[in-house]
Amino acid sequence: MTAQASLAALERIRDVEHLDELLSEPSAAVVETFARLEGDLLVLGVAGKMGPTLAWMARRAFDAAGLRDRRVIGVARFSDPEHEAWLGARGIETNRCDLLDLDALAALPEVANVVSMFGMKFGSTGQEARTWAMNCFVPGEVARKFHRSRIVAFSTGNVYALSPVSQAGSKETDPLGPVGEYGMSCLGRERILEHFSRTLAIPMALIRLNYAVEMRYGVLVDLARRVLAEEPIDLAMGHFNAIWQADANAVALAALGCVEVPPRVLNITGPETLSVRRVAERFAARFGKPAAFRGAEAPDALLNDPGAALALFGQPRLDAERLIDLTADWLLQGAPTLDKPTHFEARDGRF
Repeated sequence: MTAQASLAALERIRDVEHLDELLSEPSAAVVETFARLEGDLLVLGVAGKMGPTLAWMARRAFDAAGLRDRRVIGVARFSDPEHEAWLGARGIETNRCDLLDLDALAALPEVANVVSMFGMKFGSTGQEARTWAMNCFVPGEVARKFHRSRIVAFSTGNVYALSPVSQAGSKETDPLGPVGEYGMSCLGRERILEHFSRTLAIPMALIRLNYAVEMRYGVLVDLARRVLAEEPIDLAMGHFNAIWQADANAVALAALGCVEVPPRVLNITGPETLSVRRVAERFAARFGKPAAFRGAEAPDALLNDPGAALALFGQPRLDAERLIDLTADWLLQGAPTLDKPTHFEARDGRF
């Protein structure tokens, strides 16, 4: 059974170990890209929510391509040492580094391929100076350090203005209009990276992501937990996009094979525009609980059109309907969550 067929038949995720295996399963596009990719891979900000399974996916892709001697190196401060141990047990080298320490950044190993995942979002309100330093200043220093590398850098759909729900969402070529300092700092990151791509001829891809989900974290978990707790759900941000975290990571890794100067920009999310009301009602039916709401849906929302990425890499391996069902089942099992709200409902850009 192929990986795609296995996921299509998936009805239950047994436990955290099973979940991590699924989240790190490379797509065919990743394996094909890594089979022709020259050099090692370094992941900056590897200890975040998506980083560990992205690094393991890369390790598995190199192995599947018969390139077991290629190195995958994860860089982070590793304030939680369990992340470092988890990565090491899966064949990923680790390097402790505070990227604001420019001497430590300069000492990182030279590699042919870099995935940049670091940044600051949650807690940015009240720490605006640090947010701009992490999201704008450090990316410039990273580009200077790795000017001989291919770089794939995570960005966000928050660089766009809210778009009408009646349309498919913002395209990569649409005018940008970030709301709030977080979104503005992320646009700053893109502009800084584009500058160094153009002036130093660094091939890059910028990944504008809306919203990666898995069973422990994400917009679906937020909505499901509110239904379980019988808490009212704010409908002002009444629609959203979401994508299985493994599919988001797979696109980011496969994008190493299609970097450009100036940077290629890719919207990464699921193809469906999801209704907060309908998703909550779906969870309510699964849980046997009422869904309570407050307010009404605005005519616009933070929505991305992922058509260009879908044309390159194909449809996500798990669609929204399956993600909703798997999330409901996970919570009904009493399985753990990260207990980190996404604040996706914020319309003022304050996180």
